[in-house]
Amino acid sequence: MKQALYGLLLFVVLSLPPVADFLESIMIMHMHMQMPLLVISGILIARFFQIKFPGFFEKWNGNGVPGMMLFIIIISYWMLPRAMDEALNLPMVEVFKFISLPFLAGVPLRDSWVKLSSNLKNMTIVLFAVMFIGMGWLFIMATDNLCNSYLVMDQIILGWGYITMAICLIIYLCYCFFIDPSDYE
Repeated sequence: MKQALYGLLLFVVLSLPPVADFLESIMIMHMHMQMPLLVISGILIARFFQIKFPGFFEKWNGNGVPGMMLFIIIISYWMLPRAMDEALNLPMVEVFKFISLPFLAGVPLRDSWVKLSSNLKNMTIVLFAVMFIGMGWLFIMATDNLCNSYLVMDQIILGWGYITMAICLIIYLCYCFFIDPSDYE
């Protein structure tokens, strides 16, 4: 239960207007810091929901695939430049961001990840690596503003952030392919 308290505390801190304004002031911090921290807060809060509603997760997310699909859909939506722009300009979309990332992405991710087979985990990582490469290429190559709230230079920096994340995911997949973790347990 301590974990859920830490997650709730992280969520509250991220929800404070000065903190939210600061994290949203730079595009890469908005996408690669605030949004993942909101998902992490949901991951920490998830244990509370798993204890309180075990039947719900067993019934609707028995093998982990539905929860992972929900996670992928929510994260894919928030990767769109238009969604980031609307989160800055429309208060209702900002509220949706603070609800969807922790509770519709973080909670299902924690419940689903342990239930997935290693092949499905690797396929999910490959999917995100491909999406990150695509989004990175889009943000780097676009000559026009994709987000009206940020400068073109900000979106180029975000694009390189996406490429860096994709490279890290590919390195992790190579590590998993060549190294057997059971050798070190």
